[in-house]
Amino acid sequence: MKRALLIILSVLVADQGLKIWVKTHMYLGQEIRFFDWFIIHFTENNGMAFGMEFAGEYGKLFLSVFRIFAVLGLAYFMYRMHKQGSPKGLVWSLALILAGALGNILDSAFYGLVFNDSYHQISSLFPAEGGYAPFLYGRVVDMLYFPLISGFFPDWFPVWGGEYFLFFRPVFNIADSAISFGVGFIAIFQRSFFADPKKVEAEKEEADSEVKATDSNES
Repeated sequence: MKRALLIILSVLVADQGLKIWVKTHMYLGQEIRFFDWFIIHFTENNGMAFGMEFAGEYGKLFLSVFRIFAVLGLAYFMYRMHKQGSPKGLVWSLALILAGALGNILDSAFYGLVFNDSYHQISSLFPAEGGYAPFLYGRVVDMLYFPLISGFFPDWFPVWGGEYFLFFRPVFNIADSAISFGVGFIAIFQRSFFADPKKVEAEKEEADSEVKATDSNES
């Protein structure tokens, strides 16, 4: 469990550190290009991961509240998995998802209170005039942009023939990445993560019996 907590803390420190740096050193829409395929592009969103939106004022409030309950439920589930002796990989994957969700909740909950707007200016932390939004109405800071491949679909390509494409278009943050990696690990290793312990033990005993039988025959 200590390693899971370390994962959560590490993701939160990296995520919030980069977000605060971007917020206090860049104005909205500004870019820093490291390579053509790796750009720090400062943007904000009111919604979900990778810049997706959840429409309306009440939609934003609903999403923020839902995130809080989801994180509480996920934290309890991770604790139960640890207590039940689930594979460490599953607990660590859940820790990544939990850390990512917490990182974006902090933006929504507090950034509107402690920062002023970033439109056409560098935002200030704890401005004298107050923040740009009330509690739970803050915007999530995104900045990681990887436009790896761009071009035009060939004319014969179904539906999108001749149209311009860009991969990867969404701008995201470290919290989004942690969620994606956590979900990805669970999807890839789900058979081992959620295997029935009794079935695994029975298969192990059967394999051991076969090995012993083989050794006896060779003797």
